[in-house]
Formats: sequence, structure tokens, C-alpha cells
Amino acid sequence: MKATVAERGQVTIPKPLREKLGIRPGTKLDFKDDRGKLVAVKVSDEDPVGRVFGCLGRGMKTDAMIRSLRGRA
Repeated sequence: MKATVAERGQVTIPKPLREKLGIRPGTKLDFKDDRGKLVAVKVSDEDPVGRVFGCLGRGMKTDAMIRSLRGRA
């Protein structure tokens, strides 16, 4: 697949590649030079810890939560 660099340095990523790689509007890419090759890598803004932090609710201590899950309330 080929693309042409526009006057302002913009390139359209071919649709089959966008679909295969899950690149959608708003997806951030990190560009680098790898021995003369242009490499683009999707950047994940999502913090995996932040995504689940607090999902169990508040107010219950860890030991109490474990006892409850094990059926030994």
C-alpha cells in the first residue's frame, strides 16, 4: 500500500491498515526513525491501574473484602 505525503506533511493511512490496526479518529501515534524507516506506534493514554482503581467501592477494608469473597464474613 502506498500513500503520498501532502504539502503540509500529512499522510492518509490506507483504510485496510486503519481497520486492521484499530486506528480511529483521535488515536494517538508515536513516530520514530528506525534506521531510515518511519515507524508509527499507537499510544495508549489509558492507565491500566487508573482504569480499575476504586472499582470495588469504598469503605471496606481489604481483609474484610477477602473474608467476604471467601464466604467467611
